[in-house]
Amino acid sequence: MFDHLVLLSPVLLFLPLVIPVPPPRGAPPAPCRRCCDDLELQEGPPAPQTGDQKSGLNQMPEVRTYINMTILKGDKGNRGDRGTPGKSGEEGATGSQGPMGPKGTKGQAGPPGNPCKTQDAAFSVGRRKSLHSVDYYQALVFDTEFVNLHGHFDMFKGKFYCHVPGIYFFNVNIHTWNFKETYLHIMRNDKEQAIVYAQPSERSIMQSQSLMLPLELNDEVWVRLYKRERENAVYSDDVDVYITFNGYLIKPTLE
Repeated sequence: MFDHLVLLSPVLLFLPLVIPVPPPRGAPPAPCRRCCDDLELQEGPPAPQTGDQKSGLNQMPEVRTYINMTILKGDKGNRGDRGTPGKSGEEGATGSQGPMGPKGTKGQAGPPGNPCKTQDAAFSVGRRKSLHSVDYYQALVFDTEFVNLHGHFDMFKGKFYCHVPGIYFFNVNIHTWNFKETYLHIMRNDKEQAIVYAQPSERSIMQSQSLMLPLELNDEVWVRLYKRERENAVYSDDVDVYITFNGYLIKPTLE
């Protein structure tokens, strides 16, 4: 038994002895750090160092919280009420006049007029200038006005416009031209109603045509030259009136 004790004692003498050695006086101890301190310092701006930190004293590190605003974004709100309208702007300049539109369709007859009111219509016009037709269909226009009651005859177009429906009488007088054909129509709207015709001759003569027509509101009555292979012409001069066109109301439709 004693022999075994003698043998173990040398072994115990050679065991290493670990004794903690304190740090030298005057050296600051190492600060305690967490494993995530480096990440937080990278996300936020560096904290300013105080005089104690610059001197190396043991201070707790400043931790700044980083909030990700994208995960805190709320739901989209409802649309707000419409605001009050603003003041009107300045009036713009007047635009240029557009092209004339197509002729409209014929309107309906208006209501009956006052039965106590006198209904009448009459015109008498003439032409002091000769005329040679240049187109196959050409309106005869007049330059002298004898009677134009209520202005129902348009001197620029050579047409009478019916404002009082009823039975009308019309008359055309023309003077032919030597060696030239004279061919005219009395027209109601776009349809021929009567003809005034004279063959070419050595003598110029007066020709006349008359008729009565039933007219409705806004009907048009006018005289048209019709040109064929021959030259079509009517004669007149600045002194005398050889060409006349007359019309008047005989009986209105509603009395």
